Amino acid sequence: MPKQKSKGMTITAIASIPLILVLGNSMLIPILPKMKSELDVSQFKISLIITVFSMAAAVSIPILGYLSDRFSRKAIIIPALILYGGGGILAGAASAWFSNAYLWVLAGRVMQGIGAAGTAPIAMALTGDLFKGGEQSKVLGLVEASNGFGKVISPILGSLLAMIIWYAAFFAFPFFCLISILLTLFFVREKKKDEEPPGIGNYIKGLGSVFKNEGRWLFVAYFTGAACLFTLFGILFYISDILEKEHHIDGLLKGGILAIPLLFMTLTSYITGSRIGKNMRLMKKLIIIGLILMTASFSILVFFKGLISFISILVFSSIGTGLVLPCINSFITGSVSAERRGFVTSLYGSVRFLGVAIGPPAFSAMMDWSRSGMFLVTASITFLAMLLCLFFIRVKKEESSTGSGTLFEQLKFT
Repeated sequence: MPKQKSKGMTITAIASIPLILVLGNSMLIPILPKMKSELDVSQFKISLIITVFSMAAAVSIPILGYLSDRFSRKAIIIPALILYGGGGILAGAASAWFSNAYLWVLAGRVMQGIGAAGTAPIAMALTGDLFKGGEQSKVLGLVEASNGFGKVISPILGSLLAMIIWYAAFFAFPFFCLISILLTLFFVREKKKDEEPPGIGNYIKGLGSVFKNEGRWLFVAYFTGAACLFTLFGILFYISDILEKEHHIDGLLKGGILAIPLLFMTLTSYITGSRIGKNMRLMKKLIIIGLILMTASFSILVFFKGLISFISILVFSSIGTGLVLPCINSFITGSVSAERRGFVTSLYGSVRFLGVAIGPPAFSAMMDWSRSGMFLVTASITFLAMLLCLFFIRVKKEESSTGSGTLFEQLKFT
């Protein structure tokens, strides 16, 4: 029992890391219109509050991924969380007391983005190190569900904090980071490396071999993950804007409405992660079904503007996202050996962040262009991802039904 309890606390510590990460963007989504007014900037400039965070993370993730392989996961995660919290303090202080507050807020967001690079992607690699087989998929599902749970509560939390003062959310970041730091320090026990990590030359050569042999399907998986996050944060940005402009909904009610599709995504992620085990054929089916749901939902949204009907249809897209992400996570985390897992999962995290970074400004531009065009372009992206997954991820029939064997034994690549 003590051992089981210790494992439970380890999972809690790992799950807290992506939870902290997702607060970085999702908690600010409902207060962006207020922030735009207070900082007196354009719609495009306010979208950069999300974009610079995600771009800084995307650039930093491969570097921190390599360092986590070279040294240890905790040696990267803990300083990253400290930097993340420090960026929140800078952004909050700038909003409260600095002149040229907007530029200082962007600087704080860049700090947070660099810190974010050492959180969720490294947590995925850490999960791959500590758990194996079906248990690994289950924990990865919990990690994705934790990410989704953060998305559910963060719009509500951001709205509540904004009722105190609009920049209060920035000062909340260091508090949440401290909790995750303590959990990681006390409950995560990494396995000692049996041998000295390879030098950078051999490391790069090994990565080259991985991408030479598995690159085609890995890049398809990377694109699919990025597409899911692009559509998610783009749609959230759009909803946040129309709730105030068209429906005159603000505050806690606004946060609650933003949380509805995210709640469905989180529940689906949790159920998917707990059921898939290492069954590669099932994973591929769920990815295709999820992307079809997303494509259909975005296509149908062209014809609906009423708030209730809009959110109801969007829920199907969220369920689709919840089917896709845990399966993609399991594919990628199980694709390489432990000594290179940090880089490969971090590169995946990097492209996910690029999806988040591009989403708000792209949707901002498309909102000015055409509402129908915006949804049709979004549907086209998820449809393309579906076709790529359908044709470039192949599962061997003799292995897929039982989920036995390693990932490489169960997959073949065209």
